[in-house]
Amino acid sequence: MAEKKAFVTGHPIAHSRSPKIHGYWLTKYGIDGSYQAIDVAPADFAAFLKSLGEHGYRGGNVTIPHKEAAFAGVARRDHAADEIGAVNTLWFEDGLLWGGNTDGYGFAANLDEHAPGWAVNGPAVVLGAGGASRAVIHALKERGIKDIRIVNRTLARAEELSRLFGAGVSAHGAGALSELLADAGLLVNTTSLGMHGNESSAADPAGLPGHAIVTDIVYVPLETPLLAAARARGLKTVDGLGMLLHQAVPGFERWFGRKPEVTPDLRRMIVADIEGH
Repeated sequence: MAEKKAFVTGHPIAHSRSPKIHGYWLTKYGIDGSYQAIDVAPADFAAFLKSLGEHGYRGGNVTIPHKEAAFAGVARRDHAADEIGAVNTLWFEDGLLWGGNTDGYGFAANLDEHAPGWAVNGPAVVLGAGGASRAVIHALKERGIKDIRIVNRTLARAEELSRLFGAGVSAHGAGALSELLADAGLLVNTTSLGMHGNESSAADPAGLPGHAIVTDIVYVPLETPLLAAARARGLKTVDGLGMLLHQAVPGFERWFGRKPEVTPDLRRMIVADIEGH
């Protein structure tokens, strides 16, 4: 039986924590497999996709800047990839290269783990209108949230997403934020504000109701200024690391034939890696 091979590709890719996550599971479940990081320049990406089968890969993950090129380059796509407009997971099915997107799944599974029942909280405010916000909006719609408010500095980008996702998704400029937070049950930051090197808070959670949940897709640092401010107010907070861990689950299951678990032990290992850098 040949070794089962998978990969993550991006440009650059050395920073990726995916090999640590998948390597942990391969060891834990005693699977004869490998998962490696492969740096592919944008000009070489189409040729890389075509060569996967002959190099014995069962599939892999795709990260920045290749998610849109992967979307265009696969033979078939799942519903999530079509809605989000990007592919982060590749696999072969009936001889065809498929592309999926597990970012929305990872976002929702992280909230399921750390804030069970979150989806009944109602109106959601999403900060940012980039690729990550598309995955979040997709997940919120899939869970039946009927009032999703996108807030972005450039209103036109938010409006584009509100047209794309249709009923129940509205677009707003930054000036409307405090008013939009007054009855929101969920606040999601999808911008890079709060990341190391960009320490300003993405929003002021002071105006949120007491039952609101605040989550950030940034996970370096684990507690962003937004989450720290929300926690100080006594609000439920969920950091972004779980989204990274959970989005890896569907791919691993496809390539290696076993659905892996996101455990406290795995989380501790990745937290230690983040803190060591």
